[in-house]
Amino acid sequence: MQDYAPDSRGQTWAAADALGYNEKQQGNSESSESEILLAIADLIVASRTIPDLFKALVPFLRELAKCDVVSFALYDPKQNGIVTDFWKSGQEEGLGKTFRVEDSPCGWVWQQQRPMTIPDLERETRFAGVVQELRNLGLRSFTALPLTTPKHRYGALGIGKRQPETGATPNLPVLERAARLTGLAVENHEVHSQWLKQQNRLRSLVAISEFATLDLDQLIPRIFSTMQQATNYDYARLALLEPETRSLRVRGLQSGVAQGIQLREGQLIPVTKSISAQAIETRRVTFHAAEDLAKFNGAVAGEIRSAGVQSLCSVPLTLGNRVLGTMLVGAIREHAFSREDGEYLLQIGTQIAAAFHNASTYRQATQTKDRLNLEKRNLESEIRGEAGAEEIVGKSLALKRVLDHAAVVAPTNATVLITGETGTGKERIARAIHLMSPRRENAFVKLNCAAIPTGLLESELFGHEKGAFTSAVSQKVGRLELADKGTLLLDEVGEIPLELQPKLLRVLQDQEFERLGGTKTIRVDVRLVAASNRDLERAVEEKHFRSDLFYRLHVFPLHLPALRQRRDDIPLLIRHFVEKYSRLMNRHIDLIPDEAVQAMMNWDWPGNIRELENFIERSVILSDDNRLRPPLHELREPVWKRQLNADGTLRGRERDHIIDILRQTKGVLSGPTGAASRLGLKRTTLQYKIQRLGISRLEYLD
Repeated sequence: MQDYAPDSRGQTWAAADALGYNEKQQGNSESSESEILLAIADLIVASRTIPDLFKALVPFLRELAKCDVVSFALYDPKQNGIVTDFWKSGQEEGLGKTFRVEDSPCGWVWQQQRPMTIPDLERETRFAGVVQELRNLGLRSFTALPLTTPKHRYGALGIGKRQPETGATPNLPVLERAARLTGLAVENHEVHSQWLKQQNRLRSLVAISEFATLDLDQLIPRIFSTMQQATNYDYARLALLEPETRSLRVRGLQSGVAQGIQLREGQLIPVTKSISAQAIETRRVTFHAAEDLAKFNGAVAGEIRSAGVQSLCSVPLTLGNRVLGTMLVGAIREHAFSREDGEYLLQIGTQIAAAFHNASTYRQATQTKDRLNLEKRNLESEIRGEAGAEEIVGKSLALKRVLDHAAVVAPTNATVLITGETGTGKERIARAIHLMSPRRENAFVKLNCAAIPTGLLESELFGHEKGAFTSAVSQKVGRLELADKGTLLLDEVGEIPLELQPKLLRVLQDQEFERLGGTKTIRVDVRLVAASNRDLERAVEEKHFRSDLFYRLHVFPLHLPALRQRRDDIPLLIRHFVEKYSRLMNRHIDLIPDEAVQAMMNWDWPGNIRELENFIERSVILSDDNRLRPPLHELREPVWKRQLNADGTLRGRERDHIIDILRQTKGVLSGPTGAASRLGLKRTTLQYKIQRLGISRLEYLD
């Protein structure tokens, strides 16, 4: 997070100045859309007031939309109205007005959650008050877009121009993304404001209490130490109530009695079998003598009695009307606790409950802030990955089949397994499925299972608690939790180690998991898309991949053809990458020799689209005029390989024979009349040969 402090003149530095995007610089050099979106994304976690936030956003949005007025409209439930700030060019402060929801185009957008464009304000008959205000600002057209996050609807972002719109709103997808980023910035401000309120509340507690830490592991020993200075006891236990399970979870223990008590940190005790049941029910301190302990049949009560405890005092940890847990204090003396001791312990219990509540709230706020930081980084990655409006390029039949199947499965929640050679665009297809699904407004999170060391993969996937392992100095939210309500792409899923696969299977089946080192079960709603360039069926046969996990992933398989199997797309891809890298390198290349295109179409591209893209980038670098000059000598096969693949070789004849059988069986591999049976091979062996020989089975399907 960047810090934004007032300068010597008492003015707040705008984020634009901090990033080098002030209005003077914008007047000298125009930023690209992706750079502006990245700058807006950088404001998401900036700590500032709402007016300062809007002031920082205005120059970026004005440059992005090429507009004259930017407005921010937020719904105010107290007034049941839309509070709108209009920012004109050169204006230091926004002009604030409040309109009724039904009288404002921004109110309509807030309700309908759809963009609205008024192409000519002079002809608009609705929203009389707002339209007149816009006319007074000298505007002729106005576009409003929803300020919305996956959790909240805040209002609308307005773009006003002095000219009427004669067609579709320019750059509407980019403006919608900017509006989403702005909504996320507003949400982050609200979360941060709530966090500051909780922090201020904590400071007031610190002033009257010695429990000045938000870390429960440090807080509980201090609680016991403070209590023991005023109360002589031999056994103490703190437990938090879990209403869902009607159980008490042990959170702290201190015992000076015999070690016969087997109760451990994190253990669950059903309330009905707990000594503290009466204290929870009555919300009063209860006292238990030795004869009372004999009435409890639970194992824990028996252990405490066997350890020699003669007196117990059970204290409810109350906060308002809620019971958060209990504190149980015991002594080996009879009648060790007086009523005065009970009153003191009740006061301590109230402070403990407040401390627990603040620690829990602080922890939740920190997790939310961490989540926003992760979402910010994810948005930045998405912007960088899609800058330049990259899309799926191609019109071949093989690619069209894949896209058709992706469109069919996208609206469902079914798990998709995308297979194909490396560099064929599996991640891009996964993103396309996400964008076509109902989850498109939520996060698309990706995890490359092959790029992360085995020891860290579990932490990346499930997250971890503080102290779960040596270097776990703080809690971490995993990718599964981050992808809640969205889509998780597990790239190279075949690289997940065997010992981790049962945990992933449980998430797929039950949509729940525990963080590494944690005991709390976390429920998520995640749509999983898996991708692999390995033959997972062969991996199952070789015991390198669990069969139950494979069948759970293999709900809807999609196989991406290799580039050599869709050669008709190569000219389109060449043109696409030439334009992309010419733009990035400030070159002007408009001539691509036919012989170069033909040479690239004849090459097998073992690295597929990624290899072709890198080859084109290298070609653009080598071109010093408007003619593409690719290093075609790199596309010549070694002599030994040409001889191996020549007609009449064993490899060539094997390839021809398999193709002939595929034609006869119409592409069917399995079954008594399938190609595998006809060739006397296992189905997996035949699949391996088909891939190695560069055969497309899709071409022979009926």
